Amino acid sequence: MAHQGLYRSRQNCMIAGVIGGLAERFDWNVTLLRIIFVMVSIFSAAFPGIVVYLILWFLMPKKG
Repeated sequence: MAHQGLYRSRQNCMIAGVIGGLAERFDWNVTLLRIIFVMVSIFSAAFPGIVVYLILWFLMPKKG
């Protein structure tokens, strides 16, 4: 893997850069990952997805 560590993205951010950072870290398509995250959040009554996102937002440092 080219990237080390888990950071929030500065280039691929819509809210806080959490999903963009995950996509950059694992070299995944950021748009596809966002769609998957939204679908999983909707089908799990949205609450767990929002909580996980907020936790990652506060725990992941901003890249750079």
